[in-house]
Amino acid sequence: MRTVTILGATGSVGTSTLDLVERAPDRFRVRALTANCDVARLAAAAIRTDAEMAVVADEACLPELRAALAGTRTHVAGGPAAVCEAAALGADWTMGAIVGCAGLKPVLAAIEQGGTVVLANKEPLVSAGDIITAAAARCGATLLPADSEHNAIFQCLDAARPDSIRRIVLTASGGPFRDWALGDMAAVTPAQAVAHPNWSMGAKISVDSATMMNKGLELIEAARLFPVPVERIEIVIHRQSVIHSMVDYIDGSMLAQLGPSDMRVPIAHCLAWPERMATPMAPLDLVALGRLDFESPDPVRFRALALSRAAADEGGARPAILNAANEVAVAAFLAGNIGFLEIAAIVDDTLQRYAPAAPETLDAVLHVDAEARRIAGERVKDGVA
Repeated sequence: MRTVTILGATGSVGTSTLDLVERAPDRFRVRALTANCDVARLAAAAIRTDAEMAVVADEACLPELRAALAGTRTHVAGGPAAVCEAAALGADWTMGAIVGCAGLKPVLAAIEQGGTVVLANKEPLVSAGDIITAAAARCGATLLPADSEHNAIFQCLDAARPDSIRRIVLTASGGPFRDWALGDMAAVTPAQAVAHPNWSMGAKISVDSATMMNKGLELIEAARLFPVPVERIEIVIHRQSVIHSMVDYIDGSMLAQLGPSDMRVPIAHCLAWPERMATPMAPLDLVALGRLDFESPDPVRFRALALSRAAADEGGARPAILNAANEVAVAAFLAGNIGFLEIAAIVDDTLQRYAPAAPETLDAVLHVDAEARRIAGERVKDGVA
């Protein structure tokens, strides 16, 4: 039986992971579950799985959690340090699904225990990729990607023979505005931006898909995860979201991973790896699908792609700045404070205004992140276009 910890258990990825874990109670035992402050969902999940520990990052929510789990054997705690304590319990398998840089220290704490750590949030590899991969190598931890694209690459890629790989092809749905004119995109509303045509995701990730920033961040992640330089990682729009990514080999062979648009598929691959496990997904009906379409993304309409590739090329602190500024800009857009096209503009402005040295420690990464957020926040207030 494999012990499991889920960091970010009440979000989209966390609940999908719980669904799979609860379908196979003979295979998995839950060590710890964490959430920011969704006490109702966290407590319900802890009771259903008989979790050893439940933690809220917001310590103000701890009394409510204690009351909800009174009389159970689940130990409860609150605060950021308690989240790291939960991550360091030494579970065989840890899902890192805490949104934002709040997930960096818990993910590192899990890596330092030497188990299998599954990365579902982008910040560990985008903002602190060198630190995270070095820690995994030092501690003997296994990093697995839960993003559908990176998981597809992982399944198709012959990492033992990097010289045989010609390129990686990341697929993108193109989001809800893939056919819109640039002028029309200026009037996009938050409700329109979160209405993804293929995937069910949280608001922030849905907006990132709409700007295609998510694909830019995935490009940076892929360059950290796989032995392929960033210039040999391509992005294509694939409207059906059935092929999740591809690996092209020097002999002309191209391997692709296909599957339904449901995060339980890549999560299940990580949960059972190196084996396989059943999921409730119906098999793909290729005849009903009928066709697979591909096209190049428009760099003018999707400015975030160029910003991301430049950050990947430059390295150092640039990816962390890109990520932090984007989070601030997306939050401002969702709050109705800036327009849709201003998201990329604020990211670009922040990158131009802030050029620190490459961070060498996690605390240095967090400092870069905080400063980039401050600068981006000022640009939001100034109404940068």
